[in-house]
Amino acid sequence: MKHNNKYHPVAHAVKYAIATTFALGIVSGAVVAQETSDTATKEQKIEKIAVVGSRSAPRSIGDSPVPVDIIGGDELTKSGSSDMLNMITTTVPSLNVHSNPISDAATLVRPANLRGLSADSTLILTNGKRRHKASVIAFLGGGINDGAQGADISVIPGIALKQVEILRDGAAAQYGSDAIAGVINFVLKDAADGGSFEVKHGEYYEGDGTSTEYAANIGMPLTDDGFVNISAQYKNSDATSRSVQRPDALGFIAAGNNFIAPLTQIWGSPEIKDDITIFVNTGLDLGNGGQAYMFGNYSERDVTGGFYYRNPHNRPGVFSNDGGETLLVAQLDPNIACPTVNITTGNVLNQADYALIADPNTPVGQNCFAFNELFPGGFTPTFGGNVTDTALTAGTKGEFKNGWLKDIMYDFSGSVGRNESTYEMTNTVNASLGPDTPTEFNPGKYIQLEKTFSADFVKFVPAGLYEDLTVAFGAQWTEESFEVVSGDVASFTVGPYVDQGFSIGSNGFPGFKPEDAGVYTRRNYAAYVDMEAEMTEELLLGLALRYEDYDTFGDTTNYKITGQYRLNDDWALRGSTSTGFRAPTVGQSNVSNVQTNLESGVLVDSALLPPTNPISLQLGGKELTPEESTSYAFGVVYSGNSFFITLDYYNIEVTDRISQSSKINLTDDDRDDLRAAGVRNVDSIQQVSFFTNDFDTTTQGIDLVANYAMDLLNGRSTFSLAYNWNETEVDRISTPPEGRPAITGPDKVSRLENDLPNHRATLSWNQSWDDWSFFARANYYGEYQGVHVDWVGSPEEPGTEVNAAAKVTFDAEVSYYFTDNIMLSAGAQNLFDAEPEKLQLTQAGVANNEFGGKYYETSPMGINGGYYYIRATYKF
Repeated sequence: MKHNNKYHPVAHAVKYAIATTFALGIVSGAVVAQETSDTATKEQKIEKIAVVGSRSAPRSIGDSPVPVDIIGGDELTKSGSSDMLNMITTTVPSLNVHSNPISDAATLVRPANLRGLSADSTLILTNGKRRHKASVIAFLGGGINDGAQGADISVIPGIALKQVEILRDGAAAQYGSDAIAGVINFVLKDAADGGSFEVKHGEYYEGDGTSTEYAANIGMPLTDDGFVNISAQYKNSDATSRSVQRPDALGFIAAGNNFIAPLTQIWGSPEIKDDITIFVNTGLDLGNGGQAYMFGNYSERDVTGGFYYRNPHNRPGVFSNDGGETLLVAQLDPNIACPTVNITTGNVLNQADYALIADPNTPVGQNCFAFNELFPGGFTPTFGGNVTDTALTAGTKGEFKNGWLKDIMYDFSGSVGRNESTYEMTNTVNASLGPDTPTEFNPGKYIQLEKTFSADFVKFVPAGLYEDLTVAFGAQWTEESFEVVSGDVASFTVGPYVDQGFSIGSNGFPGFKPEDAGVYTRRNYAAYVDMEAEMTEELLLGLALRYEDYDTFGDTTNYKITGQYRLNDDWALRGSTSTGFRAPTVGQSNVSNVQTNLESGVLVDSALLPPTNPISLQLGGKELTPEESTSYAFGVVYSGNSFFITLDYYNIEVTDRISQSSKINLTDDDRDDLRAAGVRNVDSIQQVSFFTNDFDTTTQGIDLVANYAMDLLNGRSTFSLAYNWNETEVDRISTPPEGRPAITGPDKVSRLENDLPNHRATLSWNQSWDDWSFFARANYYGEYQGVHVDWVGSPEEPGTEVNAAAKVTFDAEVSYYFTDNIMLSAGAQNLFDAEPEKLQLTQAGVANNEFGGKYYETSPMGINGGYYYIRATYKF
């Protein structure tokens, strides 16, 4: 092996981490030179295996052939939010997180989008190991995330992290499925002593959303040769409301209905209660170069969000089935006729014909029932549930010392992860049960379970090059299962009044029926080889190949080629090209559900069916196959004169993208076919959707990252600029069967291409003195498509979409160090309370606040406004 003064730390040491995946491989930030020995032999050994990021390293790594952000644990804390999604999205402009206020299961687990692709196109790792997906499928995902099933990042507390590494490049050839957009690796703290405790409290300027968080971390020795690092967090967050009273509710109030809630529909963040999470990270030196490690978590939280208001005059299946012309009345006794109640006034409660059926003292009143008697002001269901997440990874790594395996490094590991979502509905009805309906339901649960076993090896091979050729190879076996557990009987049962036009199941989110329940399982294995070498002092090249075989849809082979050419001490060129894939999740292939959504401003029930269901096949569905991608990227790196700058262009083509189809309106013939297929309550279902490989996209963009450090104002200053331009274009949508509507309609295309801003940027200033520190950040959000109630229209029928203006927000935090151990911080997000785009008139002249909202829910900066907080920290 040659040695020289111009040592390439990442180009050499990171090679082992790429293959073994105990760190993020090529995205690792720097080699921490542990001072365990002054001998060249031990330094070389540490150089091979201790690949971790450094807090002092730049956020993007200049010696890597692909772009990466590294966010240190201390930087993560400079945020008023305790949600990991919010922490990282304010730092990485190419990462977007939407907080859709009314979004079914996406209320429980929010999707995140890297480089404009869906949430499940980004692979999530913990300590370099694949993390399991959430059990939540985002049925209402704001267009780009419709049907996405990604990992639940929000369970990871900031206090548990040494750093976050975000690889902004396709990496399926290295890590397998899901890494089309990139990889996010959460590196847990591994200190064997010390710790910290912090308390944070804050609320929005509006006086709601009050949040209190307690977090602690402690490191302890595990014998003389290991560590146990434990982190815990407990928090509660109140709900927010950015709502106005709905016009129809105001009309009821004006007509004398005194049962209308102050706000009949809430647009805002959900309430989060008893959010507790515990992470444990352990390691032990086994001697002779071997190490054992184990890490895992237990997390649980209760989430409650809002739903759409059920108007007491016209809600189908509950109050009326003819648009509000007549009241829907249940005839409890077939021998006693019920009068027809024509809704002729603004408040049916004041009508004499309604009084006849509402009078409990007459035979007609006793035997005729309308849900206005139970909910005279209508009702708004609440949707939520309990999310429990557990994971455990254990393994051993080291270097074979003897025999034919001598000098080969190994990493054997096994992981199991489980995520369970138990759904709850309150303040709603199973209308088919009539007056006997409960108002609280448990619609059932989803359980995602994943098991992964990996064997990874690395060998440094002399090949006559500038440095030894690194050859990494390994194999992996994975089993993924998705379980549907049926709900309580009242949430799905067919009541005695279904034949009179009343809807079945808990209104808004019917329970999972026993025939929907079951466990669906898939297994796959993978084998890979990964080679990397410094060909010359200036040129670094890498090649990765990965083969995977699934027992459902077959096999796939992917490659990745990377390179970096250093022009001189300051400038370098880098690039990559790769293919990738994303396997359909087991849940996407098998789940069925009924949901309530808005279609052209009207609430309708939509059935989500498996893609192989006979009705789905009739409408153009087919068995799911993997998404496939081809991507390339190239960039330039400058590191000199206290500046660090990277500029990268990327282009990602994805074919056969998996998503939930557009809602397809059913015809009478379709309903007959549904009945024949055994689907119940057909008359109340207006639409059907299913998962499909229906369209292709091309996403391209530019990432610019710049850092500069200097002495300023008698202290130390660091300035950081990050900018992202991203654009997605739908290249192809499939042709539907003759006489059928498109599976991916123009509304979906519009949302994919326009909902996210094309331009995002952050500019931050971090200033430190002996006793004080100050942090300020400006956030720029470019123009985007403002959409409300998921309603994107057409030239014939305009929806709520508008071209929303660009916005700038500011964050700031100031900290005072009372001692070396005690610090007090105060700060604000959206310091000047910049407002998102307000709802306005549509092209048709209709007010978009018809449903009670104040702002377009697709706002990339959120809709809650300014938030202030105070945090006390004790370190020991």
